[in-house]
Amino acid sequence: MSPVLDTAFIPPRDREEVVRNAVWESMVAVDIDHGPPAEDISVRIGLGNVGPIRICSARATAVTLRRTEQLARKDEEPAVTLGVQMTGSSMVVQNGRECLLRPGEFAVYESIAPYTHVFSKGVDYRFVRFPRAALALPDRVLRDSTAVPLGPDNTVSRLAFTYFSQLAVTDELHQGVHADAAVQPSIELLRAVLTSRHGTDSLAKEPLEATLSLRITQYIQAHLAEPDLSATRIAAAHNISVRHLYAVLSRSGISLGDWIRARRLAECRRELAGRNGQLRTIAAIGRSWGFVDPTHFSKVFKQTYGLTPRTWRDQNHPRAST
Repeated sequence: MSPVLDTAFIPPRDREEVVRNAVWESMVAVDIDHGPPAEDISVRIGLGNVGPIRICSARATAVTLRRTEQLARKDEEPAVTLGVQMTGSSMVVQNGRECLLRPGEFAVYESIAPYTHVFSKGVDYRFVRFPRAALALPDRVLRDSTAVPLGPDNTVSRLAFTYFSQLAVTDELHQGVHADAAVQPSIELLRAVLTSRHGTDSLAKEPLEATLSLRITQYIQAHLAEPDLSATRIAAAHNISVRHLYAVLSRSGISLGDWIRARRLAECRRELAGRNGQLRTIAAIGRSWGFVDPTHFSKVFKQTYGLTPRTWRDQNHPRAST
């Protein structure tokens, strides 16, 4: 996501007001207390939308955000914000709970109740704001889920961290048909996180099933380079049968073998054309992405791209080929 606000280009006397207006208009009304004096305030934020979902990716100096009772009472569109901690740490306080977020963790908080969010050592954070009604969850589930650290100890939360941290900065998903396609999976994934954590089987079943295809493809992408990646292993990782795995992917128009091979080839193609593409042998690059047979790798690469891996590399590194 490209920054739309950078206080480096704003006079110090105007920085607090400009930041406040941007946050209020694009995300949520909060009191903002900056740690450093005006001349040392540094805020760099990118803003975007994925349908009704609002996104803010932020880097800033120390700041405290307060959603007061007065502001919460004036809420015209109740929302649930998912906050993703990229580096550093922050503290979220709401509904009588407080949680310390570390890198790789996230939390949710509601706009209809007061909250405080403290970034005492600076901000490296991504805010993803959902209309509360779109989640269609009972008040009790949402209330009990606020200010609770969610992270890598849970499979669904681990996927959600990766997904939402990338959604916030992937411009292609913020417009047109790509945005339309991302709205419902994003909502269902957050529903899956909250309901599975809450332990309500009847509520969790639907969003978990709705996000199964997404969770499977994310798992495959994360293990793409491993040569033992197989349908059996993928199915076991998601506690489903191989038959169910193929059925789920089929509904999404995905052929498992073709999907894996296409993405492995794309990674090989990228690496061969990259800055260090000539530092390793073509066979080694193929092996690193699961192609254990160099002859087979060259054959499928040429079938897909119309030229051999060597020709492709030489085109992108002309000096190395002379």
